[in-house]
Amino acid sequence: MNAALAAFVAGLIFAVGLALGGMTLPGKVTAFLDIFGNWDPSLAFVMLGAISVHAVLYRVIRRHSSPLFAPTFSTPTRSDLDFRLVGGAALFGIGWGIGGFCPGPAVTSLTSGQPSTLIFVAAMLVGMLLYKLADKAWGHPLATLPQRESHLVAATTSAFEDPQDA
Repeated sequence: MNAALAAFVAGLIFAVGLALGGMTLPGKVTAFLDIFGNWDPSLAFVMLGAISVHAVLYRVIRRHSSPLFAPTFSTPTRSDLDFRLVGGAALFGIGWGIGGFCPGPAVTSLTSGQPSTLIFVAAMLVGMLLYKLADKAWGHPLATLPQRESHLVAATTSAFEDPQDA
């Protein structure tokens, strides 16, 4: 199996999993986020299932010397929190709460042809384009802020590390 076919199969499995788990239903997502109203905890089980599978397979895969379709593993080297990371996470959360979609389920939901999905994906793509244009024009002015080590990020990422990698 070549890399493009593997990526397609992985994307297809991801899309089917999103649909089966209800992550492509904005009403279900916003009900999950409405913890003080009509809360629907079912997506917590979807997330716990995904995290559990990832935690196990990450440890198994990292025992290999390299991935199947690349010479080396591509893992993050930074463990600090900066304004861009926190700000991006906040914008992601706001968009998820307002639209009921995050990028993967939104793209998967395009097959529904719903106007609200098309508008969300179009707005998401415009936002990505604006970011690229601003980044090209002004660079990363926030990247010059002082970096602070985050023990939370280090602890979170080390929970998935294999002790043999240390």
